Amino acid sequence: MLKFDKEKKVNSVKGALALRPEIEKVIDKIQEEGFDAIYFMGIGGTWASSMQVEVYMRGKSNIPVFVENAAEYLTTGNKRITDKSVVIFSSVTGTTQEMVDAIKVVKELGARVLAFIDIKGTVLEKDADYCICFPENEQLKFYMVANRLMYNNGDFPDYDEYNMEMEASLAEALVDVEIKADDFAQEFAAAKYEYVKQHPDMPHYFVGAGNQYGSTYSYAMCYWEEQMWIRTKSISAPEFFHGMLEVIEAETPVILFMGEDEQRVTAQRVADFLPRVCRNYVIIDSKDYELKGISEKYRGSISHLVTHAVTNRIDVHMEKELCHPLQIRRYYRQFDY
Repeated sequence: MLKFDKEKKVNSVKGALALRPEIEKVIDKIQEEGFDAIYFMGIGGTWASSMQVEVYMRGKSNIPVFVENAAEYLTTGNKRITDKSVVIFSSVTGTTQEMVDAIKVVKELGARVLAFIDIKGTVLEKDADYCICFPENEQLKFYMVANRLMYNNGDFPDYDEYNMEMEASLAEALVDVEIKADDFAQEFAAAKYEYVKQHPDMPHYFVGAGNQYGSTYSYAMCYWEEQMWIRTKSISAPEFFHGMLEVIEAETPVILFMGEDEQRVTAQRVADFLPRVCRNYVIIDSKDYELKGISEKYRGSISHLVTHAVTNRIDVHMEKELCHPLQIRRYYRQFDY
């Protein structure tokens, strides 16, 4: 398989899961001290991950958890964030300007800060009350925080069983998804390259629901727009029927992500509608993958990781088709703006 290192991928997920005792220690201390609310603050991809963890918790717990966009916070503020609040940040580099500025503001308020940083020695690490450093796996880290919060709140009685399954099986299960998805991804990328070459100005429409929507938004923006320079629009499945459906025609490219959480029914409605008006759609469904060792009742909580494993393979093959290394940026961080 092209650019596929099985051992590295398995070790990455297992390494993130091994952070659980450290995360538990921090969350237990935070809950013992008390708080008025938890805020996941991000920008770009980290904001998308924040949306995922908020919707994950929303229907399961009465813990006050909110999503805050760092750039909006710096301009509009949020009077609900106080010295009793806990703000959770995540950053690959620890140098994203909006995040660096936002953490200074919340620290001036006296709020406690938990930061997840990929590398040590950054500005964000120095300003955080608690910092956990480990590369990648942002969504997994956020869900580990959420699960511990809910367990301590009496909302997650299966916590120990759940973690036993994840730590035993998740890393290998996600690798198996990538292996199974590779042929599909290769065919998809080849066809998509031909379409983009013939229709360079046509946006690709990405649709998702529940914990899929944050990753759908991120995938369209951070991967296809930022890395591949392909025009996109993303929308949540519930909102699809309030505008976007009217611009879908037979040849309009649509990619629908389907997960297995409570909002799957809203994505299923889009899946049922698309064949009636469109023949250029693709459905990426976490249900199509086995996930050996993971119980049915837990699949919804990781379905966004499953579809991400599929898109990992799409990215590799799109990079080959486009003859464009995905690390290259035309404008992002290339000059001041």
